[in-house]
Amino acid sequence: MNNIITNIWNYRHLTLKLAISDFKLRYKNSILGFFWSLVEPLLMLIVLYIIFSFFMKMNVENYQLFLLTGIISWNMLSRGTSMGLNSILGKSSIVSKVYFPREILIISSSITALLMTLLEFVVLGIFMLIFAVMPTMTIIYFPFILLIQFILIIGLSFGLASLNVYYRDTQYIWAVILQAGFFASPIIYPLSIIPEKYIWIIKLNPMTHIIDMLRGSIIYSTLPTIQDVIFVIMISFIILVIGYIIFLRLEPRFAEEI
Repeated sequence: MNNIITNIWNYRHLTLKLAISDFKLRYKNSILGFFWSLVEPLLMLIVLYIIFSFFMKMNVENYQLFLLTGIISWNMLSRGTSMGLNSILGKSSIVSKVYFPREILIISSSITALLMTLLEFVVLGIFMLIFAVMPTMTIIYFPFILLIQFILIIGLSFGLASLNVYYRDTQYIWAVILQAGFFASPIIYPLSIIPEKYIWIIKLNPMTHIIDMLRGSIIYSTLPTIQDVIFVIMISFIILVIGYIIFLRLEPRFAEEI
């Protein structure tokens, strides 16, 4: 773990340059440019809001903001891990020819996803102004919760990117897991509608706690519980360690497999 911290620091300028470069390339030659990163969550919000507000009545305070926060948080996970999963294969030309710490490819892709998510949170802020919902002092927990999710994404990306080099089916399996995870996380619905005997299963998912804490800090002015904070920190760092171990085991033969 000391090795990853050292590499991040020593190659911090290259990591940031790659992240910003990837961010710009995603919208190169497009008319709307960066606004495309905002269109996806807004379209999803409109569709889901119509369905669950008019046809399947969801009795949730400020449901528009509730839904948008969940979508943005899940998009960060989905986008970050999908980009991270392809970060090694996507730059195969330089991986096979030039030596540098491969970690920075995964970390830079996670930073790119974070930058896109921050733009989406700006849109959430605009919606909060429209619906006259002002954040309180609990907003100070927002960067901390986002950091935990960022660590979770890096950990997952380390494992996924490494496995994807050797087993290309990884990307398809992960896409299915993400689709199932969307409905297994409290994005559309509140935890209160889950029967008590099943709620412990939903709470095994760290995204359940992260999404709930984000909503509390931004919209509902509620403090995260100590139990939730400890759980997501513990799970995120366990996944980071496991993902990095997988990366270290498989990284020596990346150039050969690519």
